[in-house]
Amino acid sequence: MSRTPSRRRVHAGGLRAWAGASVVAACVVLVGLSSADSRAQTSHTWLNAYRGDAARLIKAAQGDDFAYRRLTELTDTFGARLSGSDNLKRAIDWAVDTMKADGLENVHAEPVMVAHWVRGRESAEIVDPPQHTIAMLGLGGSVGTPRGGIEADVLTVGTFDDLQARSAEARGRIVLLNAAFTTYSDTVTFRTNGARMAAQHGAVAVLVRSVGPVGLRTPHTGSVQYLPGQTPIPAAAIAAEDANRIARLTARGRRVRVRLNMEARTERDTESANVVGEIRGRERPDEIVLLGGHIDSWDVGAGASDDGVGCIVTWEALRLMKVLGLQPRRTVRLVLFTNEENGFGGAEAYAARHKDAVGKHVFALEADSGVFAPAALGFSGSPAARTVVGQIATLVSSLGFTSVGPTGGGADIGPIAEVGDVPTMAYLGETAKYFVIHHTAADTVERIAPDEVSRAAAAIAVMTYVVADMPDRLPR
Repeated sequence: MSRTPSRRRVHAGGLRAWAGASVVAACVVLVGLSSADSRAQTSHTWLNAYRGDAARLIKAAQGDDFAYRRLTELTDTFGARLSGSDNLKRAIDWAVDTMKADGLENVHAEPVMVAHWVRGRESAEIVDPPQHTIAMLGLGGSVGTPRGGIEADVLTVGTFDDLQARSAEARGRIVLLNAAFTTYSDTVTFRTNGARMAAQHGAVAVLVRSVGPVGLRTPHTGSVQYLPGQTPIPAAAIAAEDANRIARLTARGRRVRVRLNMEARTERDTESANVVGEIRGRERPDEIVLLGGHIDSWDVGAGASDDGVGCIVTWEALRLMKVLGLQPRRTVRLVLFTNEENGFGGAEAYAARHKDAVGKHVFALEADSGVFAPAALGFSGSPAARTVVGQIATLVSSLGFTSVGPTGGGADIGPIAEVGDVPTMAYLGETAKYFVIHHTAADTVERIAPDEVSRAAAAIAVMTYVVADMPDRLPR
């Protein structure tokens, strides 16, 4: 777990910072290319061999709403899919059976031991001033309150420095970290680190303003981390509107007293699995083009945008190739990773299981940022590889992708990519819409338009197919 914070920052912050850095990145690309690379990549004529297949993939993806209907099947049938839950187990079994029915090859489940946290019943309310129910969600991995709950006065702070400065006031209180959302990467530290910081100052519990824009009084869950050897305290997220209300009351000098009840507990690790399916390469089956998303979700909502849709659009890329009879030179491997939300067990298990083939992974793509329009493509790799990927992306310009941003990757492909120096890509949905529903009960298919799913599947199918089939692998 010591690597989790840095990986999460790359996943949620870096992947979404590409727009502001695109000009700088383009300059770096131009400077970094040797004259030989420049000559080799100047012409796009090599793409002519792929224009017809790219058009077929795009037409097939947008010809119906198959991918969207499959997303509704996943979320309607299995709902929230937290690691250790029966819902996740049944969703994994369904994915294996359905990939086989699609005609994918080498379909199997790779066992993974995962954390098993149970939310239980929970509530929070202001008891003084007059009673007010707080919209809250316990944070994943949190301990529960003692039987009967915790009742204490609230200390409101906006930053960790503010908490340090008011350390003497924190003892015996419930600390509210009311940090307004800016970006996910900047604000998520209050959720992940708030409990251990508050505990260091003697707090009995911590409430964190939800990490997301102000929505419709919607609390956002997510993981919390404790300091080894430290007595953990209960941690919960509350809606921004409730956090602001408490902050306004305390700013006026009013005493605010809150009662918090949480039955949260952590049980023994349990077995889950990554789901794998492939289209075997016709010439170089040992070379792997990896793509996927994570099939687990938090235990609220239906895990539609995070990350059911990522699983479906990457899966759809393989299904479309199969339907159209396209078999690229290299193997295209789909992985639906488990345990991304509260442990990264699936990502780490995949990297460990396939460590001997890490050098054979030539490209990796992850979809774990939703598909809300206007979406973007991000890429991380050498300047020479970026040039090639940029040329391939011209094949999806009709879908609205006019450039490739400078940062790709993701939490699940991260471990294998880091070890093997693998070029990576990310499909990035528009962030303002995504973070309104991220980790909330509102993460359902009703927030997603069918055409956004089809567009994502089309773009991913084209990019993946060409990378997997072109004569030379992407340069490192």
